[in-house]
Amino acid sequence: MDSVGELLRHWRHRRGLSQLDLAIAADVSARHVSLVETGKSTPSADMILRLADQLDVPLRERNRLLLAAGFAPRYAERPLNREALAAAWEAIERVLHAHEPYPALVIDRGWNILMTNRAIDPFLAEVSPDLLVPPINMVRLGLHPRGLAPHIVNLAQVRSRLRIRIGRQLAAAPEPGLTALYEELLALGSEGVDDPIESEIAIPMVFHFGGRELRLFSTTTTFGTPMDITLDEIAIESYYPTDAETAAYFTRSDEARRRGPAAGTPLEATAAPYPCESGHPAVQAQEPCSSG
Repeated sequence: MDSVGELLRHWRHRRGLSQLDLAIAADVSARHVSLVETGKSTPSADMILRLADQLDVPLRERNRLLLAAGFAPRYAERPLNREALAAAWEAIERVLHAHEPYPALVIDRGWNILMTNRAIDPFLAEVSPDLLVPPINMVRLGLHPRGLAPHIVNLAQVRSRLRIRIGRQLAAAPEPGLTALYEELLALGSEGVDDPIESEIAIPMVFHFGGRELRLFSTTTTFGTPMDITLDEIAIESYYPTDAETAAYFTRSDEARRRGPAAGTPLEATAAPYPCESGHPAVQAQEPCSSG
């Protein structure tokens, strides 16, 4: 394991800051930052977290810094379920339900889908069953030839935007699994060329289903001040229609769903290391997966 000083220097370089920049931001002397990085001074746990805060170090990596200095981890990592994170679970569930009839889903830092609302179901019906085995990955689901890729009109444009977004994510905090996914589906030269889709709001994702086009743009919601690693690493992706025709499609689909058999709660496709063992998550809502 690297020393705490080496790890802090790594994060400082990654953020493009000098020792003086970090010292000013953390309200300490540049000499103290230098002594910590060279191992000539042992920082307290509070000092480590102060520096980590200014460096925007993810909570998972802050635990690593603390361990390297001989301190106990400060941040827990609990599964996203009703028992472990009840208040957060309820808040997420409210957001997902309130966003209907439009699609919304929850992803972790590796873009594995943790929860969805019911508006996602028509999209899941269009993909190969092997891509729906937990953990269901949103990027693979969208870009794989047996996934949604054949239905995305502006596939090259969508892949390009994902490449930029995930590239920034990896630059901020490396993740081996996400790096492998990037190389598999987002490497340069892995797509053809299509005409860019223009929009007055945001670059849309355009789907072609059953002879109709659905045009959607997305927003991302995260927890503002998480103290749990799971909450620090998840995001809610919400999709909105860019035109009246797309809005009408989702409204009609929602009305038809409400007239049909009673629907369950949002899909819960729990990512590793909490695999679902009680059946196919895309078929019906599952009870929270056990970590045992």
